[in-house]
Amino acid sequence: MAKSLAAVNEKDENVEEINIDESNSRKASQMPKPKGYKILIALPEPDEKTDGGIIKASQTIHTEEVGSIVGFVLDMGPDSYSNKDRFPTGPFCKKGDWIVMRSYTGTRFLVHGKEFRLINDDSVEAVVEDPRGIVKI
Repeated sequence: MAKSLAAVNEKDENVEEINIDESNSRKASQMPKPKGYKILIALPEPDEKTDGGIIKASQTIHTEEVGSIVGFVLDMGPDSYSNKDRFPTGPFCKKGDWIVMRSYTGTRFLVHGKEFRLINDDSVEAVVEDPRGIVKI
């Protein structure tokens, strides 16, 4: 049986699905399942060109990706937002939301060349409908 994993591309309005064949346990085990209060975030791929059409240097693209402040919520640990004292009005976000988070937050890692992060539930700053055009300054 195959599972799918969302790969996020900010340039497109769609979330691309990457199929992972569960019969190959090595591939299936590469995407972590968040535990505790952690949230699994997919990062958008930075644009390779500026709005004016100038091709960005690879270092610039890397810096934008590492310092990204937007992400797509793929999964949430079972304890995310469960502390009613810290989150009296409920969760800040849910699976499928685009969020704004603190720059450089979380544990960064690559799966098949795509960057993901595990962040704390309290690192979510806002939910946005359309993340295009949001950049760190």
